[in-house]
Amino acid sequence: MTFRIPSLIMAILERDLRLALRHGADTLGAVLFFILAGALFPLALGPSPELLRRMAPGIVWVCALLAALLPLDRLFGSELEDGSLDQLLMTGLPPSLIALAKMLAHWLTTGLPLLLAAGPLAIMLGMPTPSMPVLLIGLLLGTLILSLIGGMAASVVLGARRGGVLLPLLVLPLTTPALIFGAAALDAAQTGLSWGPDLELLGAFLAAAIPLCPLAAGAGLRAAVE
Repeated sequence: MTFRIPSLIMAILERDLRLALRHGADTLGAVLFFILAGALFPLALGPSPELLRRMAPGIVWVCALLAALLPLDRLFGSELEDGSLDQLLMTGLPPSLIALAKMLAHWLTTGLPLLLAAGPLAIMLGMPTPSMPVLLIGLLLGTLILSLIGGMAASVVLGARRGGVLLPLLVLPLTTPALIFGAAALDAAQTGLSWGPDLELLGAFLAAAIPLCPLAAGAGLRAAVE
């Protein structure tokens, strides 16, 4: 069984990626929401380049956080509805690894496109070019954290009445530290201060989320099918 675990994880990941390509509206909707939400801030705040440049770190991170929430309610919900979640649990793969594979699929279909779209949005907001590497490194860590915490929260509310309403209430407070550290690192890079400690804290947050979130999500999957 030990030798089958990697192949089973890859099979789940491949299946989710095929489904995401077949139903690309979720990914496209998240990316469009990210760009359009960011484009609304210059209209509300005014055309001042200095103001937009100063607020760009918070704008990019808040928009990325909200955009990553959009596909989460279907992360496990569709499998529970059609019975495929029971079949996945019957493969013998630990529920935590099933959850981890689906979280990784969520990042590849949502977090990675948001990461690629962050550059054009940052340029539109007037962010300095030297700050771009810090933006991309921070969002790489941050979107992984969002997928892990979001997958954990999606499994907790799985099968609950009005779970789509509960999901943001669970995810937003838990992802606040990632938002703070990521935006602080980007702001420090723009002002010429040291941005390393903030990214290190973001990396420590990710290191804690990698083992803990799949374990909690696996418990939520077991409770949902029982």
